[in-house]
Amino acid sequence: MVHSGKYVGLLFREVGFLMLILLQGSVLGCYLNYSNVDKERELSDTLAVKEIQLTFGQQGHFLNQRQAFSPDGKYLVFDNRNDDSKIGENGSIQLVNVASKEIQTAYKLENQADYGPGTGAVSFHPKKNEVVFIHGLMNASAEIPYGITRRFAMQLDLDKSNSAQPLEARDVTAPFTKGALRGGTHAYSYSAEGQFVSFTYNDAILANESQTNPRIQDLRTVGAFVPGHRVRVEGEKNGENFDGNAFAILLANVKANPQPGSDEIAKAYEECWVGNSGYTKPTGEAQKVALAFLGDVISASGEIVTEVFIADIPENIIGLLDTVDAGSRTELPSVPAGVKQRRLTFITTNKYPGVQGPRQWLRSSPDGNSIYFYQKDEAGITQIFSVSPNGGDILPVTTNDFSADTSFSLSSDGKYLAYGAAEAIYVTRVEDGVTMQILANPNSQTTSLSNINWSNSEYRLAYNRKVGQGDQAFFQIFTLNLSTLVDHYL
Repeated sequence: MVHSGKYVGLLFREVGFLMLILLQGSVLGCYLNYSNVDKERELSDTLAVKEIQLTFGQQGHFLNQRQAFSPDGKYLVFDNRNDDSKIGENGSIQLVNVASKEIQTAYKLENQADYGPGTGAVSFHPKKNEVVFIHGLMNASAEIPYGITRRFAMQLDLDKSNSAQPLEARDVTAPFTKGALRGGTHAYSYSAEGQFVSFTYNDAILANESQTNPRIQDLRTVGAFVPGHRVRVEGEKNGENFDGNAFAILLANVKANPQPGSDEIAKAYEECWVGNSGYTKPTGEAQKVALAFLGDVISASGEIVTEVFIADIPENIIGLLDTVDAGSRTELPSVPAGVKQRRLTFITTNKYPGVQGPRQWLRSSPDGNSIYFYQKDEAGITQIFSVSPNGGDILPVTTNDFSADTSFSLSSDGKYLAYGAAEAIYVTRVEDGVTMQILANPNSQTTSLSNINWSNSEYRLAYNRKVGQGDQAFFQIFTLNLSTLVDHYL
């Protein structure tokens, strides 16, 4: 437990000494309470953690909130936004070499304007030299600009001359096409082996219908792409309708007016894959594919409360793709037969009801036994909690006396959580909740700490900060190698 966010330190109760992490320039020296000054200096040199700035240009270098590292950890992929909300105004995707700091442009739109098409929020495949990112519709204009129902997943093969193809098919002309979507997707996340890609979705057909029909709403939901099952759209191909390299399925049932006090949800979002290969049910049976997500319920008192849900996906999902329909002007495409949606948390009556805190995406332990999320404790402090995919008790992971204010990231081995608060970075050991502040705000010229990512195999963090340059500030990318520190003290 960190006893104060105002000083840089951690009381290790189990070993009975105080570790102070002192900021000196860009290097954090780790000092123990030894009486021998020479030993103290030697340990300090051994465990020094150096923050490395990788980018310096006068433009944004914006990481995704997950899967920013290449499979081998040698590259980070990013877009050139300098504001989280400006995907529609950004036209390029780049890579930076973690060792050499060399930057390469992987994708660039020649017709980019303030209204679109727009690109951003790019994720690396966990096994291949491939990325996927948000792409606005090619026919974007001042009259029909980039928007949440006017975007799709673009797939980029970095081993094939950066060949770009739509991952999803789009068809907004009735009769609609099975496996194609009718709106806009974002927040892509590859499953552990890359056989699925999750997404969050808004439907353009329902959004348009809602303009004249008050009974219809465009309800945000979640789903997944099944790569390798190409979808061909009938009829004319144009800026609105096109083929895609994956079959799209929705995985959450959402309703316009959920029954108060029920498990019905009006919105599904901020999802994650459960485990590297699913999780184990109480019966001992393996559930090999599952997606956890946040869902907005209506409490018995009529309040909107966010809870954690899960969709168990049948192992033979490929054989069930034909069970879906393509949707209508008043209905979303259907969820495949056999997908089972369950509510995992029941915290609507807490003093601080439901999932709360900064914008967050759920994370799962590699074994699938735990799903992590932010929630406020009884003192109103935002902490990380966990719940089993089988439901049951909600367990606290952190017991800090400060609230985290960034999204959090889980190391690839599931042992450590990293997150930020007041521009400082903290790491918590999942096993026992021991928390260490590993980086204070380096200086007053850096702000907007965000997008903390663990590397796929090393104890290395990458993250964004805005760095002042003259009268402007730009998102830059930084890394921290925590291997030595983790080996010795976490």
